[in-house]
Amino acid sequence: MVTLSVQPRGDQSNNDIRAKGAVPAVFYGPKEKSTAITIDSRELERVWKEAGETTIVRLAGIGEDKDALFKDVQFHPVTGKVIHADFYIIEKGKKVEIAVPLHFEGLAPAEKAGHILVKALHEIEIKVAPAELPHHLIVDVTKLENVGDHIVAKEIILPPSAELKTDPQEIVASITEFVEEKEVAPVAPAEAAPSAEGAASTEEKKD
Repeated sequence: MVTLSVQPRGDQSNNDIRAKGAVPAVFYGPKEKSTAITIDSRELERVWKEAGETTIVRLAGIGEDKDALFKDVQFHPVTGKVIHADFYIIEKGKKVEIAVPLHFEGLAPAEKAGHILVKALHEIEIKVAPAELPHHLIVDVTKLENVGDHIVAKEIILPPSAELKTDPQEIVASITEFVEEKEVAPVAPAEAAPSAEGAASTEEKKD
C-alpha cells in the first residue's frame, strides 16, 4: 500500500495552490463528507504512476489515515501534469466495485497461423475485497487455436473474493479469419465511338 501526505486546502484558490507546487484535490466516500485538500505535485505524480486506479492509497495528514482509490484525475492539456485529483474513501469491511485493466498474455496459435486476434474488451468490472484488489487481470490467449474461437468474461480468473459485474457472456477476445485482398487489374479505357456529327462529317468528306 502507498501512503500519500495531504493537507487541508483552506481558503486558497486553485491558482495559489499550484503556484506553490501543490495540486488541489478532494476526497469523499459513503461515510466521508467531501473534503478539499492539497498534495505536493511531485509526490502526487509519483504515487499516481505507481498506484494507478486499482491500488489502495493511504491518505495521511488529516485526522485518521484513510484508505482510498483514485477516482478521477485531470491533466493539463499541454504539459500532461496532474492538475486535480478525486479520491474515493473505501468503507471498511465493504467490497469495492471497480474496472480492472486486462493484460493479454501469450500468442494465440490461430494468430501465429496468420489470422487476426481481436481484443474486444480492455477492462472488466468486478466487485472485490480491498485487500484483493488486482492491479490487472490476465487473459491467456494461447487457447485460441481456430477461427471463431473466443474468450468470454466469465473465463477470466478473478481473486477469490471477487464477483464479476460485466456480462459473463461478453466476448473479451476472439479470432477472425484473415482474408487477403486481391488486387484488381486496371481496366483499359474503351475507345470512344465517333459521335453522330463526327460520322456525318466523315461521310461528307468521302463525297
